Amino acid sequence: MELERTTMLVDGRVVDLAAEEAEAVAGLAGELADGTELASPLWMNRARTASCALPPRVGGALRRFRHDAGEDGVLLLKGLPLGPLPPTPGSYDSLQLYATRPAALLVSLALCIGEPVGFADEKQGSLVHDVVPVPGMADFPGNAGSAPLTMHVENAFHPHRPDVIGLLCLRNDHDDAAALRIASIRRAVRLLSGTAVEVLREPRFVTEAPASFGPGGTAAEPHAVLYGSVEDPSIRVDFTSTHAIGDAAAGALAELSGALAEVRTDVVLAPGDLAVVDNRVALHGRSRFTPRHDGTDRWLHRIFVHVDFRASRAWRPRGGHVVSRQAVS
Repeated sequence: MELERTTMLVDGRVVDLAAEEAEAVAGLAGELADGTELASPLWMNRARTASCALPPRVGGALRRFRHDAGEDGVLLLKGLPLGPLPPTPGSYDSLQLYATRPAALLVSLALCIGEPVGFADEKQGSLVHDVVPVPGMADFPGNAGSAPLTMHVENAFHPHRPDVIGLLCLRNDHDDAAALRIASIRRAVRLLSGTAVEVLREPRFVTEAPASFGPGGTAAEPHAVLYGSVEDPSIRVDFTSTHAIGDAAAGALAELSGALAEVRTDVVLAPGDLAVVDNRVALHGRSRFTPRHDGTDRWLHRIFVHVDFRASRAWRPRGGHVVSRQAVS
């Protein structure tokens, strides 16, 4: 049943690696997994070169996704090789700074779409994050929790939020209860009234920085929730931290929430599954699960990608891969 739902979700955009493809990817990741700092320019250049040697079916799927993310805004790669894994981390500040096999694999795949970026105020600006349940933080509205995670565009408050995110499953929870929730505006917009669409395209909404950015976050300037093409809009909303200005905006936001709920699909990721999500087209969230905090809990690697790397240059000190909260040059 879950496979049927997954296939429906991505409108045929599922690539299940054959044994020879997985072997080739494992070799590539093994060569890159040398413990070098991921943000090192020399290592990143090696990873760019290596990404060109990915099996054609894998690299081609990622490049086609960059061109058009499809109705659901999601691509699912299955059967990626992970190798032996250490225990699942259990700390809030867990991240990946160095080239382990899974982290190197994720970066090389992301480079087929654009350039990986981190955010200075989140996870120390690291390029690969650990998404793990943390003891005592079950209800935290972010990646450290295990309660349902509200549907959202990643870092919706930021003018240079990710264009694409990647979620690589290293382990799922013991009960396979944790599901990635996906809802595409390309499907939901057809369910909206003309009035709601009109209001959602106006700057009647404010989005605050998420809890993962720590205390002291300031709200962004008023913005539209739908923007860009009238016939194929992009979306910018976080149903935890986006607030409507006025009753008409609140009504339109509620109508949008209902439409997204109607088109939402849940996908349970298995180890070696990578979900690539267009952050301009699709919202994502998570269902509830119960961690055991025994070293074998759910563990994802997360990466953010800018398709147009140049657009954020003024926000990235010294031309690196870390995005500040405000322009620095």
